[in-house]
Amino acid sequence: MSTIDLPGFADPVAGAQGCFRAVLDAMARPGRIYEAGVGLTPPPPLAPATAAVLLTLVDHDTPLWLDPDAAASREWIAFHCGAPLATGPETCAFALALSLPDLAALPAGSHEAPERSATMILQIRAFEGGRRFRLEGPGMREPTVLAIDGLAAEFSGAWQRNRARFPLGVDIILCTGTQLAALPRSVTVRET
Repeated sequence: MSTIDLPGFADPVAGAQGCFRAVLDAMARPGRIYEAGVGLTPPPPLAPATAAVLLTLVDHDTPLWLDPDAAASREWIAFHCGAPLATGPETCAFALALSLPDLAALPAGSHEAPERSATMILQIRAFEGGRRFRLEGPGMREPTVLAIDGLAAEFSGAWQRNRARFPLGVDIILCTGTQLAALPRSVTVRET
């Protein structure tokens, strides 16, 4: 069976709208976990939430850099999203990663157009049982603690360098199972 035989959203409009709302809420409220991708059966190694974010945000106008470890899902992504594959992380609008790539290699935008930065969709193992991070910044009345299992040991340093470039930098959407959370570049993240 080809991976393109695996369906996308059962109701594309409602599915994309629901996921888009979850991503917007996650960006506005860093550290909160939202549901996405319930009912999706994407090809391995994609989690349903990862697939939902791809189906919602990635299209023919947004070059996607695909982590080599996610190559088995290439055909499904091409069929359902129509996104051109970027030749390298430096030319993408979105990056799909199964492990932390070099954030500095992704487009960070410019002072004239900070919105032209890349958004990384990073698939993790879980939002429990992993390292704990304290998040502070816009959209948060008080600091929030988020447990993330599956982040590389160098994540804290990489995020500090990314945050130091603000208003430039990369935003991250973390996905696992049918859950997502976001780390906008404006948020300070410290391991606790």
